Amino acid sequence: MSLRDTLLALCVVIIWGVNFVVIKVGVHSLPPLLLGALRFLLVAFPAIFIFKRPNIAFKGLLIYGLTISFAQFAFLFCAINVGMPAGIASVVLQSQAFFTLLLGTLILHEPLQKNHFIGMLIAIIGLVILAKGATSGSPHDIPLLGMIFTLVAGLSWACGNIVNRAIMQKSDKEPCSMMSLISWGALIPIIPFMLSSWLFEGPEAIKQGLISLDGQTFGAIIYLAYLATFVGYGLWGTLLGRYETWKVAPFALLVPLFGLSSSAILLNETINLIQFTGLGCIMLGLIVTLFAPRLRQAWREWKQNKK
Repeated sequence: MSLRDTLLALCVVIIWGVNFVVIKVGVHSLPPLLLGALRFLLVAFPAIFIFKRPNIAFKGLLIYGLTISFAQFAFLFCAINVGMPAGIASVVLQSQAFFTLLLGTLILHEPLQKNHFIGMLIAIIGLVILAKGATSGSPHDIPLLGMIFTLVAGLSWACGNIVNRAIMQKSDKEPCSMMSLISWGALIPIIPFMLSSWLFEGPEAIKQGLISLDGQTFGAIIYLAYLATFVGYGLWGTLLGRYETWKVAPFALLVPLFGLSSSAILLNETINLIQFTGLGCIMLGLIVTLFAPRLRQAWREWKQNKK
């Protein structure tokens, strides 16, 4: 990968890492479900007038929008709203990788490898340690509801991944543009977000949130809608189209690193030793799950070259 494209990949993971801090800023001033509605309203318009509608059945678009767009961000925004630390949320959300593997096995009948089981076991141990560390004296304790919401957000993302894979497999004759899918898929969650906000947050909270909308909050919505969505996914899609997946995918492991560091710098979030150990186990489990065979092969090649 060229230096230019390496820097582009780093830009994407920084944008996605800081995204969790921006969500924290957004839910501080707006009810989380209203924030989701405004985010996807800006994503959909005027994007649907720029990008051609993807050549997929409406059912596929509907399920994609309800899982990866509505459910994922509804639960993530609510998790952060109830006190889930932004940095820790950036790590726990990576549970989507494990959920994707399990759903791929159950729905698409994709086989699980030995390293998948080992990685998931390590990650589960990490989650247990992380939950234990929630009551160990950190200034930023982890609320149980926030942890559950974040895990459900990861499961929703995984469901969207399975739908996305099915969509891509059925669009061989006319490849589905990721930007078109994101743009038109953003139309789906707007109504569920608005209805959920009306039912669970109430019309008075919606009214107050819109009246008190200031420059900082509006900037957070712009960041979520355009930087995190279009710039992030646009650059990521470009890199995936230019290089093999294995050269690009490892950069995604840096998202939690930037999520944790930006939360520490911008929000003064801290983690205790037990929580740090749990987070480390989750990341180790993710690495084992995704890259163990490749790492073993690289190790064998290095030993042979050394001889």
